Amino acid sequence: MATDENRKYNEEALFSKSVRAGKRTYFFDVRSTRAGDYYLTITESKKFFLDDGTFKFDKHKVFLYKEDFEKFTENFNEALDYIKKNAPVVEASADGETSSSVSFDDLGK
Repeated sequence: MATDENRKYNEEALFSKSVRAGKRTYFFDVRSTRAGDYYLTITESKKFFLDDGTFKFDKHKVFLYKEDFEKFTENFNEALDYIKKNAPVVEASADGETSSSVSFDDLGK
């Protein structure tokens, strides 16, 4: 079981940035291990409603450690470049949602 001291230690971020993107919010938090090494957590948080009308947040977290930064960055940038060159045009609606020019008929091709 985690002690109050461990819980406080794990919750403190040295740097934090959040990005709202439609129904999702992404959090980028720099944290430090007990040994003083930095690592990054990327959290995706999405609000969803339960049947009774209350809401809950669904969260997914990725831990990225210093020794993996370079490989992660190279592959992340390569994936972004591919998307920029090959993805269909996406338009944002007034409510911030996006829709693509791909139709359901295109999905089977």
